[in-house]
Amino acid sequence: MKLSEYLAHDAVALAERVASREVSAAELLDLALKQSARTQAKTNAICRMMEQEARAQIGRQPAGPFGGVPFLIKDCAQDYAGLPTSFGSRALASNVASEHAYVVRRYLDAGLVIFGKTNLPELALKGVSDSRAFGRSCNPWNIDHTPGGSSGGTAAAVASGVVPMAAGNDGGGSIRIPAACCGLFGLKPSRGLVSSGPAYGEYWYGASSEGVISRSVRDSAAALDVIAGAERGDPFLCAEPPVVYAQAMMRDPPRLRIGFTTASPIGTEVHAEAKAAVEGAVKLLQRLGHEVEEASPEIDGTALAKSFLHIYFGQVPAMVARASANGAGRDDFELLTRVLAAIGGAISAGALTTQLLKWNEFARALARFHARYDFLLTPTLAHPPIRHGQGDPSRTEQMLLNMLDRTGLLGLLARAGLLDGTIDKIARDSLQYVPFTQAANLTGTPAMSVPLHWTADGLPLGVQFVGRLGDEPRLLQLARQLEHAQPWFDRLPAWVREE
Repeated sequence: MKLSEYLAHDAVALAERVASREVSAAELLDLALKQSARTQAKTNAICRMMEQEARAQIGRQPAGPFGGVPFLIKDCAQDYAGLPTSFGSRALASNVASEHAYVVRRYLDAGLVIFGKTNLPELALKGVSDSRAFGRSCNPWNIDHTPGGSSGGTAAAVASGVVPMAAGNDGGGSIRIPAACCGLFGLKPSRGLVSSGPAYGEYWYGASSEGVISRSVRDSAAALDVIAGAERGDPFLCAEPPVVYAQAMMRDPPRLRIGFTTASPIGTEVHAEAKAAVEGAVKLLQRLGHEVEEASPEIDGTALAKSFLHIYFGQVPAMVARASANGAGRDDFELLTRVLAAIGGAISAGALTTQLLKWNEFARALARFHARYDFLLTPTLAHPPIRHGQGDPSRTEQMLLNMLDRTGLLGLLARAGLLDGTIDKIARDSLQYVPFTQAANLTGTPAMSVPLHWTADGLPLGVQFVGRLGDEPRLLQLARQLEHAQPWFDRLPAWVREE
């Protein structure tokens, strides 16, 4: 098989070729490794190669719905027994997993050949992928721009043709954001549909979900069939999926009623290209016979952002403490991580609980919206994929924060409430480009980014659909309908196809 043929097949089609003996799993792995070697210098998508493990898996003749298809997992919460799960941090470089995560075991049982781990920001904390431990990942459409985050390496690998799909996870948009940045399809499943175990019961209090980023909707549907379903000990009761997603996806959706908005929920600017992406999607949906009108849930977006940031800040000191207990030093963490740990450490249990209780208010408000509308349509991003470093604290701000941290004053000021202005600035800076994705995480609802728009500069910019809890079948049906009406599978950066 030539590279051009490899790129012309999605994961489902590659598995069919392996099953019919038209190509072997070893040949596919060789192609994936060759493409990775050719593209890695530009994208820095992969942070750990696992060729030895992949060759051993092929020797065991992988079988299943994806038997023999090359695959990548994210170096975050997706434990692979015997290898470190670093979360993109030097501090966790020796964090060796004792057993596979359930989701990784399911990928392996499905026959996917895992040959590497993908890059991400430290502790998966940002919408860009620029860790000090592994260096920044770059967008295959323009390497001066980010591929998004935190599953940025995953998206960069798929968009550069290394694999047709790869694993990600999404705690605040980390599947949808990079999918939108890289011209790919990304679905965040409902809370509890995919197990986070056994190392975690609920990651980020249940805000995070496991899933894949892919070039085809049917790959995402088939992957969801593989990973959906609860495991013993999971904190959420997840009924067995009522349908086979790959089959349900094949049916046309009914005439849908969709509410859309392009207004940032936190009042920040929305780029004209992001608005144009939604406007184009509205016209396409109307041509397909759906009812579309401007509407949005009655949710205080600023309050939701504050609630999200409380859990975001609250996770960091716990992760830092865990790494420190295993020997990590202060300088093993990046400055932003240390700042967030100080801020998070100053948040009281009462304040955190108050913010967690607000999730119910957001979920009820979104449910009232979904009583009237099947889906909410928004931009996935408020801005086209940003350039590397855009939105970072200035050098002066970094020097000040570093001085406060080294002297111990940062924690004291945070506990005294004297950093509230700084916290607000960090919040605004971190969410101004991605204010639309967090609502689905806090409410537990499924959401997807669909690649329907490219900017005048040739950069992808996806649109987001948010559905009711458990409504993955109709989301996938709509995605397939959009994929047929405005195909994107063959749309790859020109340099990726060069043999």
